[in-house]
Amino acid sequence: MSSVAPRPADQDHLWSVDEHLEDILATVRPLEPIELQLLDAQGCVLVEDVTVPVSLPPFDNSSMDGYAVRVADVAGASEEFPAVLDVVGDVAAGQAELLHVGPGQAARIMTGAPLPPGAETVVPVEWTDGGLGEGPVTGMRARALAPEGAEGHVHVYRSAEARAHVRAQGSDVRAGDRALEAGTVLGPPQIALLAAIGRGTVRVRPRPRVVVMSTGSELVQPDESLGTGQIYDSNSFALTAAARDAGAIAYRVGAVADDAETLRSTIEDQLVRADLMVTTGGVSVGAYDVVKEALSSVGDEDEPGAGVDFRKLAMQPGKPQGFGSIGPDHTPLLALPGNPVSSYVSFELFVRPAIRTLMGLDDVHRPRTRATLTASKALSSPKGRRQFLRGTYADGSVSPVGGAGSHLVAALAQADALIVVPEDVETVEPGTEVEVVLLG
Repeated sequence: MSSVAPRPADQDHLWSVDEHLEDILATVRPLEPIELQLLDAQGCVLVEDVTVPVSLPPFDNSSMDGYAVRVADVAGASEEFPAVLDVVGDVAAGQAELLHVGPGQAARIMTGAPLPPGAETVVPVEWTDGGLGEGPVTGMRARALAPEGAEGHVHVYRSAEARAHVRAQGSDVRAGDRALEAGTVLGPPQIALLAAIGRGTVRVRPRPRVVVMSTGSELVQPDESLGTGQIYDSNSFALTAAARDAGAIAYRVGAVADDAETLRSTIEDQLVRADLMVTTGGVSVGAYDVVKEALSSVGDEDEPGAGVDFRKLAMQPGKPQGFGSIGPDHTPLLALPGNPVSSYVSFELFVRPAIRTLMGLDDVHRPRTRATLTASKALSSPKGRRQFLRGTYADGSVSPVGGAGSHLVAALAQADALIVVPEDVETVEPGTEVEVVLLG
């Protein structure tokens, strides 16, 4: 079970942004850990420390194509007076039986191959004649000759210090070291490390499955023709992309018409693949606000403790919001307003933290900073509302983008930050320091 029912609320209560968020985060619980194959665990959060069972590298090996030699045998070597060594054979990566390098001897060695017994250092093939007696070899010729040089003698034209061009056993990590800490999000480098130390599976909290659906009979899918009074459905695309960006496995459901029974049935069908459900539209006080109609009483009889609470928040945009849990597993549901900017801002403030909480992350919020407002005129904000304006942030300054309208999608596409205007502030003059939520 990922959640419990939200606390009951007075329908006339005007919730603050912080109260609403607190209610969500107090309700949503991290998903239960599972064991996953490495590639299936990408983007998931570790729930336990991972200890290194075997050192990396597991043995001394060469970082170059060249010759494994004894230090004394190449001391003082130069182009005028090269060291001439007997080549006793090849050492390739993955080779099990190793040659022994004695005094006056050398073994051709490939990158990643184990340093053979008796050898103390590696001289790159470019410092030699490649066993051909024709002077130093370079570039592509050096790389080509290193594995193919004829056995016999090799001329070495430079000396080498002990352990030169040798990757020491355990120089990356040692057996018993902590490779990764619990709470780490597994990206490609972390998965590479797990594979390198021999871990085929790992215990993680799975990426939450988020179902996103928009509501409204006026909505048309992209690539279809618009009729009179119709608009394209952008919200479900924006919020599905945002859920994926937050770390979820997100499923987009096409727009549902303004019919309460159809919406209720669609939501019930989607519960099988949802750890969190997000709807957009139909949460205000209009005659066709079907989300409220469909969900206000869901679970009251069949699922005690479940249900969705619709509330008003002291914020702009995004005043109407809904939150609760539905279905036999009390799946969390967040109902967002339908205006594009309202829904996106609501997602960033409320849904994203819920997704990150389901993942088991400690820090679930977007980073915030202080910035100087750069604007041609003062910004106005409604009294008693916390306003979130779109902006662009750079080098400690932030500039508003577009107006305050909740339908301005083009301005939203240019923004990489939200400018926060507190509830008790009605005017913000240029040059004022403001709080900024960074969206990038």
